[in-house]
Amino acid sequence: MKNIFSRIRGQGYLSLDAGYPNRGRSRWRKGLSRYLAKMRGDMKCPPRPPFRNIAWSWMGGFLGIATTGYLSLIAHTPLLMAPFGATCVLAFGVSDSPLAQPRNVIGGHILSTFIGLVCLQVFGHEWWAMALAVATAIAGMQLTRTVHPPAGADPLVVMLTGASWNFLLTPVLLGSVVLVISAVLFNNLVAERTYPKYWL
Repeated sequence: MKNIFSRIRGQGYLSLDAGYPNRGRSRWRKGLSRYLAKMRGDMKCPPRPPFRNIAWSWMGGFLGIATTGYLSLIAHTPLLMAPFGATCVLAFGVSDSPLAQPRNVIGGHILSTFIGLVCLQVFGHEWWAMALAVATAIAGMQLTRTVHPPAGADPLVVMLTGASWNFLLTPVLLGSVVLVISAVLFNNLVAERTYPKYWL
């Protein structure tokens, strides 16, 4: 039996490229080498922003969350959710980014939350439903040009908390609008910042 297996293997029937065992192994090694080479990270880490910019980003993030939290308190309506912290990173830390513009902040949060609510209603809290909701949110944001990375967490928030359809209005819509207004008012106080770059 061992001799039969050796003969079959020697003739190339078990190779990656039947009849050309060495060529098959060579292609596989080259493909693996190219794949691993992509993981080297050849670029240098970007320089740190100036301290003035860091200070303004800190103040902007504080203002955005403080305003939203205070309005939640006086209106007795929830306007805050965890992904808004990441929204502040973009809106105040890298406000020039396309990912930080009002269309992306508001549209991305609304669309992703809507997808999460639909998946929750149709499929429940299943682990694969959460994966489906996040993946669909990513594709939906790309299709509608509303990509906003923090919004990718919205379907998980919806499904892990069992949110109702009211969640789409508060905190998602009203909260994201408050953050955008805060970003517009605050970022334009700084001479070197212009926000937004576009609305729609």
